[in-house]
Amino acid sequence: MTAITLLDGSIGQELVRRAGDPPTPLWSTQTMLDHPHLVREVHDAYFSAGATVATTNTYAVLEDRLARVGLEARMADLTQTAVMAARAAREAAGKGRVAGVVGPLIASYRPDICPAPDIAAGIYDRPVGLLADAGVDLLLLETMSSVAQADGALRAACGRGLPVWLALTVNDTDGTCLRSGEPLGAIAPLIDRFAPDALLINCSRPEAIAPALDILGKFGLPFGAYANGFTEISTDFLTDAPTVDALDARTDLGPARYAEAAMGWLSQGATILGGCCEIGPAHIAELARRLTAAGHRLQ
Repeated sequence: MTAITLLDGSIGQELVRRAGDPPTPLWSTQTMLDHPHLVREVHDAYFSAGATVATTNTYAVLEDRLARVGLEARMADLTQTAVMAARAAREAAGKGRVAGVVGPLIASYRPDICPAPDIAAGIYDRPVGLLADAGVDLLLLETMSSVAQADGALRAACGRGLPVWLALTVNDTDGTCLRSGEPLGAIAPLIDRFAPDALLINCSRPEAIAPALDILGKFGLPFGAYANGFTEISTDFLTDAPTVDALDARTDLGPARYAEAAMGWLSQGATILGGCCEIGPAHIAELARRLTAAGHRLQ
């Protein structure tokens, strides 16, 4: 029997889906502004499905993204809204942890336009501090696409007295490389320098996860994965301020197939599993069912 940490699935996509509003560049942050009650509803759904970690809806609650629409002054209260919804759901469920999510600066999958690590660390300092002050249990650095991008986020997150989990995103056709084109193993000096508490692969196709985990498993840290359900990261999405309708969801990745893939990651030694974009409560419920049926303990 293995103790497994079961993350939730997509927060942003699930919020957008439930809101039913036209997509905007602010993505799920706009939904949180317009329909704040939905954030708690989504967290409740994932805890009911068996998740043991709630990831906050703060992926894009960053000054540079909010400034595009004149909302940079709302960063503190948006962070508070997101964290309080996750904490309330955790308390209602009577279990679990809250992971404070920090996304990439400027845009996802665009390490080429990310600020240098020393500059990025300064930009990240306030949102990371807001998450820590709001009472998250750990910090989750998501969708880091290059060594430099991860470096900047780690500089801001480490040393705050909270566990730090580093989630990297890899090439959809070659899981041994980051989206920047760098070998995934090039992250090694950062692991030595910052000693994060866990390593993850996120927001990549399930098919790219296994070769990535073979590399992460060599670092001697807890590791795992949570994949997305997109057909691909389209060229249209790699523009300034894209909207999520530039991406297409797969039609061949239902709960059973996703759970089968995740159980394969478990066989590679992964102990942290979950879902990213387009992976919803039904996927997490099926994965929880298979894990418990196999005798594993969710924690």
